[in-house]
Amino acid sequence: MELFQFGFMRRALAAGMIVGVLCPLIGIFLVLRRMSLIGDSLSHVALAGVAAGIVSGVYPPAAALVFSVAAALGIEQLGKKYPEHAELAIAVILSAGIGTAVVLVSYAKSINIDLFGYLFGNILTVGPGDMWLIAALGSFILVFVGIYFRELFFIAFDEEGARIAGIPVKKINLLFTILVAMTITLSMRIVGALLVSSLMVIPVAAGIQTAKSFKHAVLMSVVFAQISVVLGIVFSYHLELASGGTIVLLSVVLLMLVLGFKSLSNK
Repeated sequence: MELFQFGFMRRALAAGMIVGVLCPLIGIFLVLRRMSLIGDSLSHVALAGVAAGIVSGVYPPAAALVFSVAAALGIEQLGKKYPEHAELAIAVILSAGIGTAVVLVSYAKSINIDLFGYLFGNILTVGPGDMWLIAALGSFILVFVGIYFRELFFIAFDEEGARIAGIPVKKINLLFTILVAMTITLSMRIVGALLVSSLMVIPVAAGIQTAKSFKHAVLMSVVFAQISVVLGIVFSYHLELASGGTIVLLSVVLLMLVLGFKSLSNK
């Protein structure tokens, strides 16, 4: 209980629990649509935005949000140029993000220490401003998913059928890609840019193994993510470890336990 005596730990736990809901909630639709790599792509672009923000003196999360949303729009536009090879758009944006981040970091080597927390997550860096941003944008993402849950479900399983049924697939896909960019930006403080896509995929992989329906899969994915985030923040505080790596490793352990238990129960 001593953790709650510190304001930064209360903010880290609150922000972590919000992220623990958003990442699997968005991630399950990415997994079903076989778009898991988009998380890696946008996270690297967000890192470039952080570097640009630090260099220019702009609030880094705000710069990361602008960069990642622009990249999301870029993926949508490039995808139209290669309709049969949509993964090329993700690869191009990923390369552009990595290249931009490397150039900006080498341009101002003094920002490497500041970037470390964004790379691997750092619970000490969650300030009041970050908390407000996470709460506001997190609420927006939850409302959007709640309103368009059925449409997102339909598109994930049968995009062509959804289009025939009159669902505005292009509009929803565009908005959803922007939500992915927002989720990645919000999660960087806790998990880190290099690991945020893991929190969007690994709890979902565990949730799918235990679920009896799609809604149950969503619920179990969130449960596994919450366990990983809360325990990861606690362990990272006591053991002085990077919060992102600790959270992701715990989520991998949970996945292995789920797979092992399921394998034993099937014998």
